[in-house]
Amino acid sequence: MAVLRGEAHAYLHAGGMNEWDTCAPVGVALAAGLHASRIDGSPCAFNQADVKMPDLLICRPELAKTLLAAIAAEQAPDD
Repeated sequence: MAVLRGEAHAYLHAGGMNEWDTCAPVGVALAAGLHASRIDGSPCAFNQADVKMPDLLICRPELAKTLLAAIAAEQAPDD
């Protein structure tokens, strides 16, 4: 909620959670016009057979593209 209040630019969690840990923050963030996705940019999916939510990014929408690109670059194998 620090992102929603303007106290932080982004929230990134890549340590694994369950969907019930993320569904309310994602719903509130999206309703407020923020970006919320998995760290690969895919949408968060709920009510799945597997309740694991491996990662989450919530941020101001104007930062999403830059943050997702930086995450992807960091995760890319070294050449």
